[in-house]
Amino acid sequence: MSAIARLSVTRSLAYQRVVARQATLAQARTIQTSSTRGDIDSAAKFIGAGAATVGVAGSGAGIGSVFGSLIIGYARNPSLKQQLFSYAILGFALSEAMGLFCLMMAFLLLFAF
Repeated sequence: MSAIARLSVTRSLAYQRVVARQATLAQARTIQTSSTRGDIDSAAKFIGAGAATVGVAGSGAGIGSVFGSLIIGYARNPSLKQQLFSYAILGFALSEAMGLFCLMMAFLLLFAF
């Protein structure tokens, strides 16, 4: 066998060994990281849902502020009772809608993704 033929056979065997080793390492990596990735995705889902529910607390504070301002408005000018009440109901509805949107996003993060 000539030196060139031996060299090419030796290179092809070495190349096959390197490819086999890389395939084994790649397979080990995917097995090892697949469960970790699922844990990270699950943790991110719970963190996102918790962050989305913070808006519900803001909605409660907004509703309290609306009705607190309604009482102050009644005390200052009782003749505007009907107009102030309609504004208060509008403020309540908008504030409550934002809270429900936050809650909906939290449920979407938990159960849809």
